[in-house]
Amino acid sequence: MTPTDFRESLEAAAPPDGISLELRALWHAAHNGWDDAHKLVQNEPGAEAAWVHAYLHRVEGDLDNAGYWYRKARKPKSSAPLDDEWAEIASALLARK
Repeated sequence: MTPTDFRESLEAAAPPDGISLELRALWHAAHNGWDDAHKLVQNEPGAEAAWVHAYLHRVEGDLDNAGYWYRKARKPKSSAPLDDEWAEIASALLARK
């Protein structure tokens, strides 16, 4: 799946089949489903889940908590517009396959 395909999937009522948990969380976040997105990543141990988790806490404005999750993800704190960070994370997750 390309980043364009993933962005187009946001028009559907549900996330596409076969995508990672982290991408499902980003899909829900784009649908104003913060709670659903957070539930998907909050207990996941990997760096990719931590990166999405950091983004979600930026969305809610909890920058201290976001900072913790950026450190867990081994990523620098983002100051990019939220839409840009969402696209960056989605592209990186899609490229890992």
